Amino acid sequence: MPDQPLRAATYARYSTDMQSNASIGDQQRICQRLIDDRGWIFAQEYSDAAISGASLQRPGYQQLLDDARNGFFDVVVAEGLDRISRDQEHISGFFKQMQYRGIRIVTVSQGDVSEMHIGFNGVLSAMFLKDLAAKTHRGLEGRVRKGKSAGGISYGYRVRRAFKEDGTPVTGERDIDPDQAIIVERIFREYDAGHSARTIAARLNEDGITTDTGKGRGTWGPSTIMGNWKRGTGILNNELYIGKLVWNRQSFINDPDTQRRQARLNPPEQWVIESVPDLKIIDDKLWDRVKARQAAVRMDMNPAGVLNERTRP
Repeated sequence: MPDQPLRAATYARYSTDMQSNASIGDQQRICQRLIDDRGWIFAQEYSDAAISGASLQRPGYQQLLDDARNGFFDVVVAEGLDRISRDQEHISGFFKQMQYRGIRIVTVSQGDVSEMHIGFNGVLSAMFLKDLAAKTHRGLEGRVRKGKSAGGISYGYRVRRAFKEDGTPVTGERDIDPDQAIIVERIFREYDAGHSARTIAARLNEDGITTDTGKGRGTWGPSTIMGNWKRGTGILNNELYIGKLVWNRQSFINDPDTQRRQARLNPPEQWVIESVPDLKIIDDKLWDRVKARQAAVRMDMNPAGVLNERTRP
């Protein structure tokens, strides 16, 4: 009885919103060409759009793993190993799972994938990610040192819609939103007057005021106002309101168990602080009174670890 042709599944991925969805089609097309050349049967295509290859939380990738466990195909075809994953540990794990189930991995750029490819390409991908992170960090620092936004928009501000002399749009510039600035000042004054963050939030919601910052409208909560004083989060801790742009206060690292990003506070000497007086909303004296009251509240409550926090080993 002649051997049955192998059933081949394709996987395609691109990383960011800046790339085109056509990239998926391009990758699938060259994978299909390889399948036809090898005389295999096309079984299923899987893809993930605008998701980093360093993450395992990709719907298409997870479906590929599930279908592999159920024996839906005999070969996985991709443009390159970096499309499947850019994490050295993840690509090694994927290779082991496919090997265990007798499923081959074939890429357009490397051909039939072996242990040698896994080791070599895993190192290259890990170096690529590290280099990319360093370049991105450097670029963001350059923007901040020019007084520009490194991403995101705080309540009280709006993106500046303008064009340069050459016709290209202005990026990273913000302006004070007059209506929201009034709310920011109201929050500071009410807290200075002795009201709690919970009371202030309830009053704002009763008045129909939302937390709209361009990403949708939401309701106010105590944490939105009080935030975390060490991390500079929350309305009452945002130094942009006194004309100080603070960046690199914290960094993020992926938990290898949960694959979720965890925030880590950076040492103060690594912070980048720039003066942006044109974005000032709150008077220095009002800010100082609010900071004094926050400190007094923390002293009265003295929750575990606030006043005598142990350093991480």
